[in-house]
Amino acid sequence: MDKPKILVVDDDKHMRGSVVEFLEYGEQYQIFEAINGQAALEVIAQENLSAIVSDIKMPIMDGLQLLDNLVKRESKIPFIIMTAFGDVKTAVDAMSKGAYYFIEKGSDSFTDRLEAILTRAVEKNNLVRENTRLVKENTVLKTALKGKWQYIGQSKQIKEIQKTIETIASSKSTILVTGESGTGKEMIAKSIHALSNRSGGPFVKVNCAALPESLIESELFGHEKGAFTGALKTRLGKFELANGGTLLLDEIGEMPLGVQAKLLRVLQEREVDKIGGDVPVSVDIRLIVTTNRDLQKEVKNGTFREDLYYRLNVFHFELPPLRERKDDVPDLINHFIAKYNEENGFSVSGVSKGALEALKNYDFPGNIRELENIIERSVVLTSGGELSEESLRLGKAKELPVEISKGLAVGKTVAQVEKELIYATLEHCKNNKTQAAEIMDISVRTLRNKLKEYGDASAEE
Repeated sequence: MDKPKILVVDDDKHMRGSVVEFLEYGEQYQIFEAINGQAALEVIAQENLSAIVSDIKMPIMDGLQLLDNLVKRESKIPFIIMTAFGDVKTAVDAMSKGAYYFIEKGSDSFTDRLEAILTRAVEKNNLVRENTRLVKENTVLKTALKGKWQYIGQSKQIKEIQKTIETIASSKSTILVTGESGTGKEMIAKSIHALSNRSGGPFVKVNCAALPESLIESELFGHEKGAFTGALKTRLGKFELANGGTLLLDEIGEMPLGVQAKLLRVLQEREVDKIGGDVPVSVDIRLIVTTNRDLQKEVKNGTFREDLYYRLNVFHFELPPLRERKDDVPDLINHFIAKYNEENGFSVSGVSKGALEALKNYDFPGNIRELENIIERSVVLTSGGELSEESLRLGKAKELPVEISKGLAVGKTVAQVEKELIYATLEHCKNNKTQAAEIMDISVRTLRNKLKEYGDASAEE
């Protein structure tokens, strides 16, 4: 993780140097220096700063002029004023104009106060950045969907799902979306959000399968500073970040049982217990969960809580695999051709009859995601005219097991073969653990546990 970037602005070389030396001591921050407001603006234009610590009285452009300049630009960077003894009134005036806080130079508690103020300022800046990102992401989502259904397909199954979702979109009911990997479960969730009366709020996604078990509770519910080793600052969980909007828990079947119990309480009480926190935090979210697993089977196996399953299964939508709705293939092809034409500046006009027949006859084990990958590759290879059957390269994915099979030999143990298979698949997928797990039909958590057994440092990546 990148260190927070702090800018120290002071024309007094010794004072600036002592502040910089103090902040650099713990190696917690990346420090930048400027001798006046004008020089500071140059740094601000080039760096994504987390906070600014500035003196008031400086030549060319003083601290107050620098603050005014940033306020006019609607900068959200926390601005901390350093003021001389007896000049507190000026600092208070600066706070009324938008400064985050002030600190007196030369006081006995200067470094302690600077550390405490700066810690809070950086935390505030992180929250502002996250909120800005979510608002921007949501704005893009709303612009793309425009409050309308955008899941591509005119087959009977999809039309029935669409009709029900349009009816319930604005309710607060929890929704369970199931289906094979690549069937478009996340797009269904985004469409529900865009059609709901929460579309003006954030849409937050959490991939439960991609998070190490040690981090998932903190990621969902947040933690207070000092709650555990490594908790250097307070962190908002995804439930708080999604407040007023929609939270998507992708691959809910991978959630550990202990976290499932906390999730059940959140759904019942509509409040979150942060790790290390004393007071529950109320949240107002619409929850959508997705999985490619049979949760009823997981309940029988004891890996998923029965009470949570029924709490989640208020409305259940099972997305059909692409091989069962081949009538939607032409619409999807045209959509992906248009998408990758626009991204690459190409002018592919469509697909040849032979290519279309080949696609209609293909089973798509990877569903819509696989079709998109095929079309993207073919568009890039063709760049213009029609996509040919040759450019589709269907069936190439089947080469992987053949290549792996060449390494098999009598005398190897099952454990040795399993290890070789896992590493060969990871190499094929360029270390994408989610994709590798899908190919091997195991969970990402199982894959991580296997890598831990092998002493692989990438197990927690």
